[in-house]
Amino acid sequence: MVTALVLLNTEKGRINEVAETLAGIPGITEVYSLAGVHDLAAIIRVDSNDALADVVTHRMLKVEGIRDSQTHVAFRVHSRHDLDGMFAIGGEL
Repeated sequence: MVTALVLLNTEKGRINEVAETLAGIPGITEVYSLAGVHDLAAIIRVDSNDALADVVTHRMLKVEGIRDSQTHVAFRVHSRHDLDGMFAIGGEL
């Protein structure tokens, strides 16, 4: 699994609209609104780097209202949760 965190800034007044649109894109598992320098953080979990590139460049960055973004690819997860199991079809939470 490839995980990326994308920090986004939106046009003024469009945070909720952009967040809802992003949340509907396959591969984006969560979208958080933030206080601070960035407006949103989107979490992407996909099977490959090619799939990540597709989500970011062909889907996410075509969403109207995004002003700029920073994509950060995660190397390793440090968690007590079994993320692969949670996101597998039929996996239990």
